[in-house]
Amino acid sequence: MKRHKEWLNRSKSSLEIARTKNSHLVYYEDLCYQAQQAVEKAIKGMLIYYGVEPQFTHNIGILLGELQNYVNIPDKVKDSIKLTKYAVQTRYPGEFDDITQEDYEESLIVAEKC
Repeated sequence: MKRHKEWLNRSKSSLEIARTKNSHLVYYEDLCYQAQQAVEKAIKGMLIYYGVEPQFTHNIGILLGELQNYVNIPDKVKDSIKLTKYAVQTRYPGEFDDITQEDYEESLIVAEKC
């Protein structure tokens, strides 16, 4: 399988995990992280498709900045920049404000548009 397709498959996997709120033991923070990962992996897959080795960053804005050299980025995809906040900070307890169900639902909607 081509490398960019594997990244896109991983993106789909992360999105599917983000959709899986079926237990009271699963934190919204973890689901929002998976939504962010879905977008990050999709962008990195596209960069690889265009022959660019993606930066080692979780910052969606930086990655989209690279990608816009090759394709027009729709506004609905640019909206995913706000998911960057879920990439690192929310993985560590006590380092962020509580993530609500509404935050989770918004992150999922944003990721699904990408």
